[in-house]
Amino acid sequence: MRVLVVEDERDLADLIAEALKKEMFTVDVCYDGEEGMYMALNEPFDVVILDIMLSVHDGWEILKSMRENGVNTPVLMLTALSDVEYRVKGLNMGADDYLPKPFDLRELIARVRALIRRKSESKSTKLVCGDLILDTATKKAYRGGKEIDLTKKEYQILEYLVMNKNRVVTKEELQEHLWSFDDEVFSDVLRSHIKNLRKKVDKGFKKKIIHTVRGIGYVARDE
Repeated sequence: MRVLVVEDERDLADLIAEALKKEMFTVDVCYDGEEGMYMALNEPFDVVILDIMLSVHDGWEILKSMRENGVNTPVLMLTALSDVEYRVKGLNMGADDYLPKPFDLRELIARVRALIRRKSESKSTKLVCGDLILDTATKKAYRGGKEIDLTKKEYQILEYLVMNKNRVVTKEELQEHLWSFDDEVFSDVLRSHIKNLRKKVDKGFKKKIIHTVRGIGYVARDE
């Protein structure tokens, strides 16, 4: 698997590259936006790790050019700009994931793997987590061979959890991807949806798929 790292902090870029290489990734590193733009548009990669604050061309410009030119490589954006508005901007422009600085390299690697897995799974209309199957074309879910009756929002939550299976999805991440409510309203609504999903997805099955990580978020597990 080939990963492009576009990061102008050389020490950080080199740390990321070394960590990825230890996990058997092939890594190309660009230290400025000009070279990063060229590589992202002209070379094949499985994932692009893209900083926002770059010289010549910033991360927004590179991401915009990629999507306008039909380059659909998954993009993980890195930035010290941690405000929700910046994260939402990147996701709306076509970024696939977002990691604020500072971060743990183990989390970065896990997110890269999730993006690669998601890209592979997106070629099919089926998402699988244990014996739970989601059909992304029809927006229907099945477990044990039987269809699960879900509301539109319940399906969206379940699909996002399964797309990121075995990775804890924070409440904030779900909010950014699926809601525009204020925090207080969102928290109550999310709890209600998760409660209903557990009843519909896990009730009657020995193995539970939807798990709560207290104080952080939720995870769909097939392990």
